[in-house]
Amino acid sequence: MANGSGGGSYPSGGGGGLRMSNNINANNLNTDSSSSPVNVPKMDALIIPVTMEVPCDSRGQRMWWAFLASSMVTFFGGLFIILLWRTLKYLWTVCCHCGVKSKEAQKINGGGDTQADGACKPTDEKEENVAAEVGWMTSVKDWAGVMISAQTLTGRVLVVLVFALSIGALVIYFIDSSNPIESCQNFYKDFTLQIDMAFNVFFLLYFGLRFIAANDKLWFWLEVNSVVDFFTVPPVFVSVYLNRSWLGLRFLRALRLIQFSEILQFLNILKTSNSIKLVNLCSIFISTWLTAAGFIHLVENSGDPWENFQNNQQLTYWECVYLLMVTMSTVGYGDVYAKTTLGRLFMVFFILGGLAMFASYVPEIIELIGNRKKYGGSYSAVSGRKHIVVCGHITLESVSNFLKDFLHKDRDDVNVEIVFLHNISPNLELEALFKRHFTQVEFYQGSVLNPHDLARVKIESADACLILANKYCADPDAEDASNIMRVISIKNYHPKIRIITQMLQYHNKAHLLNIPSWNWKEGDDAICLAELKLGFIAQSCLAPGLSTMLANLFSMRSFIKIEEDTWQKYYLEGVANEMYTEYLSSAFVGLSFPAVCELVFAKLKLLMIAIEYKSEKRESRSRKRILINPGNHVKIQEGTLGFFIASDAKEVKRAFFYCKACHDDITDPKRIKKCGCKRPKMSIYKRMKLACCFDCGRSERDCSCMSGSVHSNMDTLERTFPLSSVSVNDCSTSLRAFEDEQPSTLSPKKKQRNGGMRNSPNSSPKLMRHDPLLIPGNEQIDNMDANVKKYDSTGMFHWCPAKDIEKVILTRSEAAMTVLSGHVVVCIFGDVKSALIGLRNLVMPLRASNFHYHELKHIVFVGSLEYLRREWETLHNFPKVSILPGTPLSRADLRAVNINLCDMCVILSANQNNIDDASLQDKECILASLNIKSMQFDDSIGVLQANSQGFTPPGMDRSSPDNSPVHGLLRQPSITTGANIPIITELVNDSNVQFLDQDDDDDPDTELYLTQPFACGTAFAVSVLDSLMSATYFNDNILTLIRTLVTGGATPELEALIAEENALRGGYSTPQTLANRDRCRVAQLALYDGPFADLGDGGCYGDLFCKALKTYNMLCFGIYRLRDAHLSTPSQCTKRYVITNPPYEFELVPTDLIFCLMQFDHNAGQSRASLSHSSHSSYSSSKKSSSVHSIPSTANRPNRTKTRDSREKQKKEMVYR
Repeated sequence: MANGSGGGSYPSGGGGGLRMSNNINANNLNTDSSSSPVNVPKMDALIIPVTMEVPCDSRGQRMWWAFLASSMVTFFGGLFIILLWRTLKYLWTVCCHCGVKSKEAQKINGGGDTQADGACKPTDEKEENVAAEVGWMTSVKDWAGVMISAQTLTGRVLVVLVFALSIGALVIYFIDSSNPIESCQNFYKDFTLQIDMAFNVFFLLYFGLRFIAANDKLWFWLEVNSVVDFFTVPPVFVSVYLNRSWLGLRFLRALRLIQFSEILQFLNILKTSNSIKLVNLCSIFISTWLTAAGFIHLVENSGDPWENFQNNQQLTYWECVYLLMVTMSTVGYGDVYAKTTLGRLFMVFFILGGLAMFASYVPEIIELIGNRKKYGGSYSAVSGRKHIVVCGHITLESVSNFLKDFLHKDRDDVNVEIVFLHNISPNLELEALFKRHFTQVEFYQGSVLNPHDLARVKIESADACLILANKYCADPDAEDASNIMRVISIKNYHPKIRIITQMLQYHNKAHLLNIPSWNWKEGDDAICLAELKLGFIAQSCLAPGLSTMLANLFSMRSFIKIEEDTWQKYYLEGVANEMYTEYLSSAFVGLSFPAVCELVFAKLKLLMIAIEYKSEKRESRSRKRILINPGNHVKIQEGTLGFFIASDAKEVKRAFFYCKACHDDITDPKRIKKCGCKRPKMSIYKRMKLACCFDCGRSERDCSCMSGSVHSNMDTLERTFPLSSVSVNDCSTSLRAFEDEQPSTLSPKKKQRNGGMRNSPNSSPKLMRHDPLLIPGNEQIDNMDANVKKYDSTGMFHWCPAKDIEKVILTRSEAAMTVLSGHVVVCIFGDVKSALIGLRNLVMPLRASNFHYHELKHIVFVGSLEYLRREWETLHNFPKVSILPGTPLSRADLRAVNINLCDMCVILSANQNNIDDASLQDKECILASLNIKSMQFDDSIGVLQANSQGFTPPGMDRSSPDNSPVHGLLRQPSITTGANIPIITELVNDSNVQFLDQDDDDDPDTELYLTQPFACGTAFAVSVLDSLMSATYFNDNILTLIRTLVTGGATPELEALIAEENALRGGYSTPQTLANRDRCRVAQLALYDGPFADLGDGGCYGDLFCKALKTYNMLCFGIYRLRDAHLSTPSQCTKRYVITNPPYEFELVPTDLIFCLMQFDHNAGQSRASLSHSSHSSYSSSKKSSSVHSIPSTANRPNRTKTRDSREKQKKEMVYR
């Protein structure tokens, strides 16, 4: 191949051997020209040398103008034809329009009918011909439009193919740019020219399709893609004809990159606006950059035409790319620059546009790349490892609290991966938290309302989905609505997923029942923060300090050891306890619940408070119930699930591993491990036979519980009544049901555990315990119960007909004359605009039916009447409720309700303040608390108490029988200072707890559970309920147990009823509803007097535990002790703190109050039958509703003769709250 250049320089961008030969030829030309400069004309600069390999022009003339002319002629020629066609068409249209007008004028002037008809015929024929022609052209045009559009598969393939071939032609240009600008090439031997020719033939055909489909031919001719085709396609055909190659304007193919985003959209690769915008900016920037570099490469390697191309310089294409970049960025190193006039002129205009493009496009591109979702991937499930999805309110505080409890070391090995899904990317602190737990935590940006994002986190294979709520939002209803929508979206995507969600308002839980796939039986749970928060506070009204104890039980806390003998030492030992569940060993089968509790506590160092069983009644076959301290009548069966309080999950395993043969003589519970003994298996017939014999009291030979039909159908019987679900006390009922009805196979559902069963109210009388209809002397009460609605339709709560709010409003003078005592004062801050907090959840536990009517504490609300009117619709069916309109900050209002004589003062706030300073969120509650504590009272009420009670020792009630398990209610001691008034304050911000007690030394950074007000039970924050999310996930029974304890007996059926009517419905007393009263409740037992007085002074807690359990079926589980009881010197401090589950050998002091689960006592209501429906207006009846119980016995009857002086001395040393 021969190449050359004119003027002694060689226009090339490449090198190699070819360049050396060309340089030699060029040097020869230079030598010849220098020796005879006069004889060489100017045109010699255009001569290129010729070799024998390529038959180029013998004269060596450069033909660049031929390539350029082909493009210019094509462009301007076509443009001229289009304009000429438009001109002729316009003239034809004008002429036809004039002709039509003249014919219409002739018709108007009265032309003959014959002439008119003759004129119309040829016109109609022309219109038909035009219509046929237009129809044919339209079809072709539509076909061409379909071929080049992306609406069909053929069109998409064609569009993508054209773009790919354009990029291929651009790559060929990059390859050829290393060759001279113009060179001789043989089409039949040059492979790249052949490929380029094939590409351009295809481009020509595609150009024809585009031209046919174009509506406006003129604008199509001026399009960028058309201009690219004009200057790239014709030169290829000229190259074949001239056996030459001119690099020319082939760089314009880079402009096709502008369509890159469209191609990606056609392929459904780009879907988001940000990605489309990013690709658009990048493609425009790169295509402009490469095109400008191609022009500089052309002019710099060719030179200026008016300089006979003698001022050229050799630059490679990539050097020109570098030159354009440093020029656009205004850096301009100067190592490469344009020498030609055309190049410099182009650079002047390019700097103006390129600099503007660089300054605007590059920052935007960087911003889009920086804003690209860092957490936009998809979760990859790990085989053998479960994962949960956490969404909702994802913040540093909520996530840190959740992870701290979920990943606590006391949970053994948590083999669960946590996937957080939120639509806002995490901040730096939250991102650092995720990185610290990177082995078990992943974060993805997205929304659960988007099915695509749910698919990204593999929600269909997730073990559960947890939804967190914003507890501090200004609009709780809106927050609940958001979470309900999240539940709907998740359930719509995957109905079987288990969902645990937080709800702020109790009335919004009803909306979850409207979701068809919501099923609490399959593990779906709604943790209502308002319900539990107010339930905890209500239980503290009955047993002060209980809210702290329960909150610590379901929160995972590590054991903190303190050597000093301070109250913190004993408190933190109890804080380390949590609630666990474990199946009981077969060694406990057949024992009563109290016997197992005693054995487990004394030998295994565990505290069992409840068991789970599954009802075998046909109408509620698969329903599970939890029995809390059920009593002697419940026997442990095979596979019974127990609820334990322990410090570690490993300790609870002892109840499962315990073997009487192997571990009976072991004193160290840590040595109780799994043994090799096989559990004795008994046939179902033998098991049921023994159970029936135990029931009927006959020998196995004489027992006739099982008929011959049962013997003959033992296989069917074993399938119908599994061994693990047979109750000792229900076996006769089950057998009779088997004989009378067709057996139905019971297939236990997933995660349902069988356990001990409590007796149905329909069982035989000998199987029932404390049936109120069977107690002698109750006929009058029973008749009254049958005719009067005293309880709601479920029998779980006291009920009265709806009362108008005006009838319960007290003026300040009326409240003062009532002489309230032993009541509950609820100070509520709120107004017309405040969100409702659901005071019904506070009142319901205080109106539980396992209290007798005379034991109900009167409730007095002090607050804004406008707010209480809004709450009254849910409160008007509860008895003993009064309202004093006023403000909790008014001391006159507080004195009017005898706040110094109340059993508990509750301070709540319904105002959700959007205040930037978190310390000001609880200002109202803190001010009210400090206001009450600074009040002073006289001791005149103490004289009234002495006169009305005579000299009966504290805790003795002469109206109650001596042999009653629970009689005598502790009388409230006189209070002279507000600091001794029992108060529980609700806080929004945990750190504000430091302001409640002015005499404590709590650090502001101390965690809430370590502060003195929380340990004493005088402060409660909703944040402690965060731990329930993880506790419910690991064990769905924990939430059921907590709700049973704190709500007074709320059930799913009751929630469905409230969701239907938004109010409790009264019902007549039936054996079924009255049986619901027979459930235990939390109380406090005083040790200063009664049958346990001997243990109160230096006695052992374990002995007290066993004695209370054996004698009265009371289950003790904690101590409420004076803060300074450990000091040797007497202290005047009346504050108490909570000790959860003390060890067996823990030493007691006389001032201790014992938390216990007390059985319902029917006898306690007999002597009060006349008071069941009396008003609560007199002080003599109201003073008897304290929650601290003393249990005197006949052995302690001489104690009643103590002198008043000794009692007064005792009152100074002991505080009963």
